[in-house]
Amino acid sequence: MAAALKPGEMNGWYRFGYAFSWSMALLLFSFKVYGRDKIPNTGGCILAMNHESYLDPPLAGMCCRRAIYFLARKTLLEWPILGPIFPKVNVVPVDQERADMSALKTVIKLVKNGACTIVFPEGERTLDGKMGAAQPGLGLVIAKTLAPVVPMRIFGAYEAFPRGGKRLRLVPIRIVVGDPVLFTEADLDGSGRDLYQRLSESVMKRIAALELPKP
Repeated sequence: MAAALKPGEMNGWYRFGYAFSWSMALLLFSFKVYGRDKIPNTGGCILAMNHESYLDPPLAGMCCRRAIYFLARKTLLEWPILGPIFPKVNVVPVDQERADMSALKTVIKLVKNGACTIVFPEGERTLDGKMGAAQPGLGLVIAKTLAPVVPMRIFGAYEAFPRGGKRLRLVPIRIVVGDPVLFTEADLDGSGRDLYQRLSESVMKRIAALELPKP
């Protein structure tokens, strides 16, 4: 029996997707990442990024030198060809028709076990290219794990493939990685949804403050 993969190890499917995504992103979007070394290479970690496009999850994954986990609506698993592959590349399905706590519980367990995950604080892709309001889901994961949170901001993905878009536009896409945020027990003043909302909004402000380096 093959040995179980350690948190962060890439299986064959993930390695292929990682290499393929890098190749296509460089070819189509001249993709660049700024601050990649700020992402911890080991231990439980939460990547938090604004959500502009279907392109965001694989591009976020390319910022990390280890395998990460992705939350995605469960209907994606029904797609022909790609659907059965998604679980092999660490996709955690979410039922968006209802408050799906099981997916967040899975993410919390993964982070506690030393894995890294990407969470989009807004919960859904933007409709107009502007950042939306943070939802409490990210705050829940923070409160239950106190894992480092790495704010990230993507630029250009909305222009390349907006929500409802029918075709790709070949425009530059960039991701800026911010300094990890370390929350402590002292930050967990309060409880329930209000606490989770406050934590999410704190991270969202840090994402909004990230800017592209000046040429």
